[in-house]
Amino acid sequence: GRIVNIEGDPDHPVNRGTLCPKGASLVDFIRSPHRLTRPEYRGPGETEWKPVSWDWALDRITRLMKETRDTSFRTTEVNKKDQKEYVVNRTDGMAFFGGAGLDNEECYLYQKFLRSIGLVYIEHQARI
Repeated sequence: GRIVNIEGDPDHPVNRGTLCPKGASLVDFIRSPHRLTRPEYRGPGETEWKPVSWDWALDRITRLMKETRDTSFRTTEVNKKDQKEYVVNRTDGMAFFGGAGLDNEECYLYQKFLRSIGLVYIEHQARI
């Protein structure tokens, strides 16, 4: 299949069928010869990107996230003000930055997942 046209809903009460800049440029984005269709990897010290499989890329991301979480996970913290120890169960070793390509439901699921593994530094471009 090939996308030939993108239109908004003319009956929509807010935008009356008009598209945002991202939606209006979507066909050009999809048809671009520069669009990546597979993951690429450039190792430390390397100058060239090389294509890799999705399985390899996802396994590597998962492994690095687990290693980072394991090495930076904190279960307790002493409050400097009252010198009491509090349970924190968090990792300060990684952060997540979401983008406008995520809808509300995806953001909700990401929040649930990221909080469950102990992330506290979670941001979204819409807030910047």
